[in-house]
Amino acid sequence: MRHTAKKRFGQHFLVDDAVIEGIVDAIAPAAGQALVEIGPGLGAMTLPLLRRCSALTVIELDRDLAARLRRQAGLTVIEADVLQVDFRALALAAGQPLRVVGNLPYNISTPILFHLLAAADAVVDQHFMLQKEVVDRMAASPGSKDYGRLSVMLQWRYRISAVLDVPPAAFDPPPRVDSAVVRMRPLPAAPDVDPQRLGALVTAAFSQRRKLLRHTLGRWIEAEGLDTAFDLQRRAEEVPVSEYLGLARLAAAPRA
Repeated sequence: MRHTAKKRFGQHFLVDDAVIEGIVDAIAPAAGQALVEIGPGLGAMTLPLLRRCSALTVIELDRDLAARLRRQAGLTVIEADVLQVDFRALALAAGQPLRVVGNLPYNISTPILFHLLAAADAVVDQHFMLQKEVVDRMAASPGSKDYGRLSVMLQWRYRISAVLDVPPAAFDPPPRVDSAVVRMRPLPAAPDVDPQRLGALVTAAFSQRRKLLRHTLGRWIEAEGLDTAFDLQRRAEEVPVSEYLGLARLAAAPRA
């Protein structure tokens, strides 16, 4: 029975065999690894992955697709909203860090990335199909037009690289945007930074991209009562991740 893509779930099913093979090669799964696939859909990547790793956990919200996937040997199916899944608990149950993969629903891709951020120390790597524009922003360097809040909030915890571009024709139905696969590897030593405080200052910094930081981040620094020589005569996209981390540490430090 043919499954019709459901708009409310942002479903676009990958159908290009060459693209699928390229993605699975990039992931390079192996038997014994704890692989978790988000949004397996009709199993386009699931089955090729399963052939290489023999066992796979999949997270699927669509109950019709979940029922279909349960008929496949070697799969553990979690029928749930991925934003409610405890990835740290999955790693604990597996007895090893996770390898997380998936063709993420583009309408909630950023919330999923931030949800996974909290479990980065329980993950070996992540490979995701995303809107190409989002991947460009994730991997952007300071000074580029794509460098922004998302860049900083992910790069402080991951090494990020684009793996391959995927055209709309590789999907059924085709999305209206180009796609890309991104590789995310957690940094071996997590920076000693409060993510919420970092998020607050980065949000302030990028709240008005065209203005100098003295008009945006400067007000946040003043409100926090910080004594710092941080250069505010720049725009937010000119500041490297390391400097934002330094400011977040300063803000968290005890003050007399």
